[in-house]
Amino acid sequence: MRYLLDTHILLWWLENNPCLSGAMRTAIANPESFVFVSAATVWEMSIKRSLGKLSVPDNLLEMLQINQFEVLKITAEHGLKVGELPDYHKDPFDRMLIAQAQMEELTLISQDGQFERYEVSLFKT
Repeated sequence: MRYLLDTHILLWWLENNPCLSGAMRTAIANPESFVFVSAATVWEMSIKRSLGKLSVPDNLLEMLQINQFEVLKITAEHGLKVGELPDYHKDPFDRMLIAQAQMEELTLISQDGQFERYEVSLFKT
């Protein structure tokens, strides 16, 4: 499977937070899984860190490499796709994740209920 992690899922994984379900943990840890983290997620985390709203590891990029997560770059096509999405979700970072998951045929791992309103493959526990 090919997965795209939502920001809170990435943070829970890195923190070994019990909020991350066993099924999600197993899917992410599966050696046959390809796990992606959007550049939008790194961007969002950086902004929230600078505002004092989020604790982010100083070695975030190294942690992504250690976990064999691939950074998914944002393309112009992804940007255009965001504009085509229904306006259910107001968060621009989440809208980018939805667009990327759709275009790159990735299953989005999230617990954000708003994602269910979109035509996107979601990991269900």
